[in-house]
Amino acid sequence: MTETLKVAVIGLGYFSQFHLAAWAAQEGARLVGVCDTDHARTSEAARRWGAQGFTDAGGLIETTAPDIVDIIAPPPAHDALVRRAMAPGRTIICQKPFCTSTDEARALTDAAEAAGTTLIIHENFRFQPWYRAIQDFLESGEMGQVYQARFALRPGDGRGPSAYLDRQPAFQTMPRLLVHETAVHFLDLFRWLFGPVTSLYADLRQLNPVIAGEDAGVLLLHHLTGVRTMFDGNRLSDHVAANMRFTMGEFEIEGEGGVLRLDGDGSMGFRAFGSDHWTARAIDYPVDPDAFGGGCVAGVIAHVVEGLQGAGIFENSARDYLTVMELRDLAYASNEARRELTV
Repeated sequence: MTETLKVAVIGLGYFSQFHLAAWAAQEGARLVGVCDTDHARTSEAARRWGAQGFTDAGGLIETTAPDIVDIIAPPPAHDALVRRAMAPGRTIICQKPFCTSTDEARALTDAAEAAGTTLIIHENFRFQPWYRAIQDFLESGEMGQVYQARFALRPGDGRGPSAYLDRQPAFQTMPRLLVHETAVHFLDLFRWLFGPVTSLYADLRQLNPVIAGEDAGVLLLHHLTGVRTMFDGNRLSDHVAANMRFTMGEFEIEGEGGVLRLDGDGSMGFRAFGSDHWTARAIDYPVDPDAFGGGCVAGVIAHVVEGLQGAGIFENSARDYLTVMELRDLAYASNEARRELTV
């Protein structure tokens, strides 16, 4: 039998609830410790999940000696926390946005590799069940040559003076928001589905004056495979969905074989070229209707545990994720230069 992996979680803010629930349900892993500088948060999480509670990351790591450290803290804390958790043979999962700059992220990635630590970025959109199904569909060849794809992000959560305050208030003060926090998911997703990016054009704007960063914009990407992709984001507009944050928008892929569409409720349909009929496409992956992104957090966690148990390599290593961060930086540079930039 495979030995149970000991897991410690650092950072108990809003998004940690999805991580903690996923770890509690993950076969082959056991949550041994939780940590936050807020004593009340730590006590509540320790009680609820049956783990030891700490307000000091060093104490957590020394006492529990975890195999996996899951860091869900804000970017300014990443460098110190990752360095504190590094140890030969240990695996660290770090939330995105990763670090405060690409240079800091690159240096931290170098340090983790030198220490013999596996560093993984918690990039979860590619683990949403509908995107795993889309990848399978594209690999099946039924679509044939892919021409272009467009995701319209429409969560409708960015309106008025109270935008984001009920869930992630830091969004209001981020000097860069739409690309830095949200579109990075799609930069990773597009390159995963359609291949390396060769050039990028960005046109960004701020619609809600109460926030510091941009909340709308378009990214146009060209891929080495010849595919063109577009991220069309507007956090003030909505789409048809009972839960605006389930898919956060609508996705269409056009190709030689027809059009594949993802709706806001997580359902997929395909219309063959020349047909006026949409055929429902099954998603052969577990979909949790009550979890963020259909259960994508649990998807990342299962992927890491399976990788550590010898099932395969890690898709979202820190080294690979540096490419996503470089594309993010290029998007802001393109917006400032008002022109397309080559990768």
